[in-house]
Amino acid sequence: MLVTNGSDGSEHVALKEWASAVQALKEGKLIMVMRKGGIAEETRDFRLVSPRFFLLPAYEHQRRELLKPEYQGLVDETLKEWDPGQGLLRIDTYAEAVDDIEVTDQEQLDKLKELHIWTDTFAEERLKWKRKQPLHILLLRVYRLEQPVEIPLKPVYTGCKSWVKLEERIPEAGMKPVLTDEQFHEETVKIRKRFD
Repeated sequence: MLVTNGSDGSEHVALKEWASAVQALKEGKLIMVMRKGGIAEETRDFRLVSPRFFLLPAYEHQRRELLKPEYQGLVDETLKEWDPGQGLLRIDTYAEAVDDIEVTDQEQLDKLKELHIWTDTFAEERLKWKRKQPLHILLLRVYRLEQPVEIPLKPVYTGCKSWVKLEERIPEAGMKPVLTDEQFHEETVKIRKRFD
């Protein structure tokens, strides 16, 4: 697959996500993210602004104790690679949202317990925040860029928001899926069956 400079501009949109979650996605340990929207969102709730986007690792809010014990090392791993003094962000992951499952109650959320990296308590808190809005479970087909890109860390990329429009043009780049077609299909079926 190739990221190209298309007319819809989607290739220059990025979803901010904990660096530890981005790491889990690009290692094939995870195919979902949970979103309610950031405090600084333009709209009151989360919306999928583009079906295709880069993943922009965020370091501000991730905490080891909010991840299941077997995934807590991902926080340490990502912090080792991050040097805020350099003023650079590394982008090496691209995703396509293949489904947006809306979760509205605890019973639905419990069906996903063993399929994500977050603690039960943290997942419940995400569901309860902005109680009237659903928790969006985005199923992502994730790709690794063959040539990662470093971009300047600008104020527009910081803060509690889900989406950022990248001011830099990312060069056309090849990418490889993290999971094979068969593996990805198997994982999505596993999740979707829980909501049948």
